[in-house]
Amino acid sequence: MTAGVRFHHPAAFGGGVVLLTAGVLMHLPDFLSMKSMGYRMVGMPMSPVMLWGMAAIVAGLALSTYGLLPHWSALRQTRSADAIRYYTRALDDAPLQWAHWWLLFVLGVALVIDVMKPATLGFVLPGMRSEYGISTREAAYLPLFALTGTTIGSLLWGFLADRIGRRASILLAAMFFLGTSICGFMPSFGWNLFMCFVMGLSAGGMLPIVYALMAETVPARMRGWLVILHGGLATALGYLAASGLAALLEPVYTWRILWFFGLPTGLLIVVLNRWIPESPRFLLERGEEDRAREVMGRFGIDVSKRAPEAPRAAPATDGSGARGLRALFGSGLRRHTIAVMLYGLGWGLVNWGFVTFLPTILRDAGFQSSASVLLFYAALASVPGTILVAYLYGRWSSRISMIAFALLTAASLGAFAVFGDTLASRAPAAVIALTAVLMLSSTSVISMLSPYAAEVYPTDFRGSGSGLAAAASKVGGMVGPPVVGALLTGGGGLFLPAVVTAVPIAVAAIVLMFIGEETRERGLEHISGA
Repeated sequence: MTAGVRFHHPAAFGGGVVLLTAGVLMHLPDFLSMKSMGYRMVGMPMSPVMLWGMAAIVAGLALSTYGLLPHWSALRQTRSADAIRYYTRALDDAPLQWAHWWLLFVLGVALVIDVMKPATLGFVLPGMRSEYGISTREAAYLPLFALTGTTIGSLLWGFLADRIGRRASILLAAMFFLGTSICGFMPSFGWNLFMCFVMGLSAGGMLPIVYALMAETVPARMRGWLVILHGGLATALGYLAASGLAALLEPVYTWRILWFFGLPTGLLIVVLNRWIPESPRFLLERGEEDRAREVMGRFGIDVSKRAPEAPRAAPATDGSGARGLRALFGSGLRRHTIAVMLYGLGWGLVNWGFVTFLPTILRDAGFQSSASVLLFYAALASVPGTILVAYLYGRWSSRISMIAFALLTAASLGAFAVFGDTLASRAPAAVIALTAVLMLSSTSVISMLSPYAAEVYPTDFRGSGSGLAAAASKVGGMVGPPVVGALLTGGGGLFLPAVVTAVPIAVAAIVLMFIGEETRERGLEHISGA
């Protein structure tokens, strides 16, 4: 298919996938052999099979990357001065077709899998802390290393998405999903830190690219509510899947088994990627009109003649010809960058600094083995609320919706601060309700951040801008876990951790009041002025 991924070396890519899969499976015998020890692998020496498996994974990553990436000159390609006119009006006015719904389903599966990866961190921390004999402060290094990887991955994959395409970047991220399935088989905490850093590289790249592809494909009048509903449900379902697997499997196979699901889920993305078309806007930006027309035809868009070009505002950039991150801080894009960075940073502190420790907080409050079950019900209760978020963002106001849910997140954290050490004495229903409000509001924040970032940046910077927004959320995660971990072990209760994570998201809401952009039912080129 000409609109698909162009494997420059198909045999190399296929061989890489085989090596990655085999390398992960070669770790299973050592894990299963520890059944009599309760699957505790701490201090166990790595067998030759495990070592060869790790070598196979490294080789598989290198080989599949080589098979997928184009020549370096293609990565440096820029739009020519006489770039082809866009078919934006046809794209924005098109009715929803079966191809749109199928694309949303496939991308939804990718988002659920992407969310499951980092969400699992919170569920492995208690068991990891017990098996390795480490403190809460030491355990906080795990999300720190993982989120450092996601920060780098978001920036790297955002750059690649603007160079090699949205679809190819999604597939490359899936390769790293496969390789990081061995996180749970590491016998030492140090090896877990390294492997979770690599895991972060893949998880950081998937989400912003998926949203960029959706924003560039869904018609304008339905883009806001449909993308938010899609992303919000996928985010909630991702956390729901992570908490459900933890409640079902962790009591039997310990925390280690939770990482293994990166193998089947990564392979699922590889298979489903066959039905993900490249972004027509990206193809047009690259001057590949024939391929763009083919993709648009799949969505029922009549391209027998060029569609009228959408009216354009003044250029969004400063005219300096800057590329990548430097352009995002230029005069034309600076306010968008400030808004999404603060919003992402605030959410990152909440999610990674507070929500990550919720299983630990609940268990320390006396809920013990029911912590995962409570979080499962809380995540389940937040799913219906996503419909409200989608309606408000797409039909009411994108900017005001983002402000409202950021303030709701801050308020729910304030309630945790007030409850403090009395959390254990509260009725489980009250704890579930409060946790559900926090889950709903924080899920809404991140489900709006990525689509908003994809909407406000022009096509040739959309991948980089979306990646920067995602990276900002992970920077909050890099800071949050060690800070909250230190506060929790300091004996001050929940008050300070809750307040410290509530203030930044409230500040982000205030900033959006002044410099936020309304995107509801507006064409991408009208919003960005591209």
